[in-house]
Amino acid sequence: MGARPNTATRRTKIKLAIAGATATGLLAGCAMMGGGGPSAEATLQATKGNSAAGTVTFTQNGDKVRVVANITGLKPGQEHGFHIHDKGDCSSGDGMSTAGHYNPLGKPHAHSSTPNRHAGDLPALSADSYGNATLSTELDVITVTAGPTSVVGRGLIVHAQPDDYKTQPTGNAGARIACAVI
Repeated sequence: MGARPNTATRRTKIKLAIAGATATGLLAGCAMMGGGGPSAEATLQATKGNSAAGTVTFTQNGDKVRVVANITGLKPGQEHGFHIHDKGDCSSGDGMSTAGHYNPLGKPHAHSSTPNRHAGDLPALSADSYGNATLSTELDVITVTAGPTSVVGRGLIVHAQPDDYKTQPTGNAGARIACAVI
């Protein structure tokens, strides 16, 4: 039989084991929170006569993209249509220079939970009583990486009205109250 380590040596080994486990857990948690994949950001600015603004990040996470949005200046208590548009151009002042919804696969306009939909169909923004909205969702028909469904360089629009998810090809969501380039 070998000699037993003294109490101080055992305590040191236990402390090192706990520190190593803690560090491993923290690193794993950081990797999960950050998504770790390529990302793109859009800074929404109000169109002429409106006050909506905010930031939206798109982070590739495997074959899905995590979309996180923080928007202010919306109509309090109302739902607002939210879409990726074909052109990354907000120069018109009314958001119309972004053209139509981003639809590289030729699908119909539909709710973001429907598998057969535009790549640009995002979940609606629901404004609270102060006109602020947050969104955190994962989508499976867009990418941040290069390819036919990449959103990088596309337009991003917040609409004045709710999306009806029926009217083709736009959802009848009304005026464009904020615009960004992803």
